[in-house]
Amino acid sequence: MIRTRFKKVLVVAPETSSYQLSADSENVRHIHALNNIFPSIYELNPNLIVLDYSFISKDMEKIVRRIRTNNFYSKIKICCYKLKVEPKADSLLKAIGVDFFVYEEELRAIQKSKTISSVFTEMLDRTVIGMLSNVSN
Repeated sequence: MIRTRFKKVLVVAPETSSYQLSADSENVRHIHALNNIFPSIYELNPNLIVLDYSFISKDMEKIVRRIRTNNFYSKIKICCYKLKVEPKADSLLKAIGVDFFVYEEELRAIQKSKTISSVFTEMLDRTVIGMLSNVSN
């Protein structure tokens, strides 16, 4: 389950994704149609949007830029779920407004005994702690 830092989460991924956060929490909405992203953002007003890069790779830049240029969406954190590290693509996404990345390679390497959703939550929490430690220094 997503910790209290993110009370409302919007997951944009295919119907059959390798992680199923929506089963763990009623505050997680999973959509699998690209034309429903912005109506869902307006309706849910999420704290976090998880975008599956392999699902929306060709429209990823356009979606992130649209979210970042709209003042209504200014407090939303954007997480990009990717299969592996790609430095060139990752640096572009980071520059246009993706807050953090979660890589499937790292999720598998952390622990195989935990469920994917608990490992995903742990990764998000570790990223938030890292951001907070950078702010305090």
